[in-house]
Amino acid sequence: MVKIALNIMLQSQGFGTRRWCRELIEDGDVTVNGEIITDPGATFDTDNLRFSVFGEEWIYREHVYICINKPGNIECSRKPSFHPGVLTLLPEQFSRRDVQPVGRLDHDTTGMLLMSDDGAFIHAQSSPKRHVPKVYVATTHDIVTPQLISELLAGVKLHDETTPLAALRCERITEHEIEIVLEQGKYHQVKRMLAAAGNHCTALKRVAIGALTLASLGLAEDAWCYLSPEQIASAGSSSQ
Repeated sequence: MVKIALNIMLQSQGFGTRRWCRELIEDGDVTVNGEIITDPGATFDTDNLRFSVFGEEWIYREHVYICINKPGNIECSRKPSFHPGVLTLLPEQFSRRDVQPVGRLDHDTTGMLLMSDDGAFIHAQSSPKRHVPKVYVATTHDIVTPQLISELLAGVKLHDETTPLAALRCERITEHEIEIVLEQGKYHQVKRMLAAAGNHCTALKRVAIGALTLASLGLAEDAWCYLSPEQIASAGSSSQ
């Protein structure tokens, strides 16, 4: 059991500086388990701690692990250059507690993006040694042919890679759509593989990471959700 002072707890959850959190509490803007608390130094057990700020309810989380269904024209950067950053889609305090994308999606690529403020988790999940499969649906400019599927499965040579890169699995969905599964996370990999195989990617969506699927989460575009421990584990395992 861990006990923590209320103002320190609020700061850890991203609600502002310790001074600002103290003022929130003294002004009566914070409740814990339904009771207004005005003593910043009051301590509480963090297990299942429920609190509200300005009437909005929250649960204490040592770290946050979330999934967002990223829309297009959003950059996976804390300092975006040409488009809004992905943190604009999340509650403001997530930025203060240093929530970051786990890996990257191009600004025009949509779909599943994991985010967290747990540095060890981000590092482990992003490591190429993990070999976590990622599933994409790609829309192609030209018709999907059996030859295209065969080349992607056999491996295509990209100009800055020493060995060919192959899909773990690749299936035709429609005349202009394929589902492609990759273990690597090379820069623009799906787009470059399609180009190397003689086609062109016009749209790309990530629909699964490991055994965790976007469909199972039921997230609309722009929406996000917290991940349970079981879901976090499934994002690091293979569905094969």
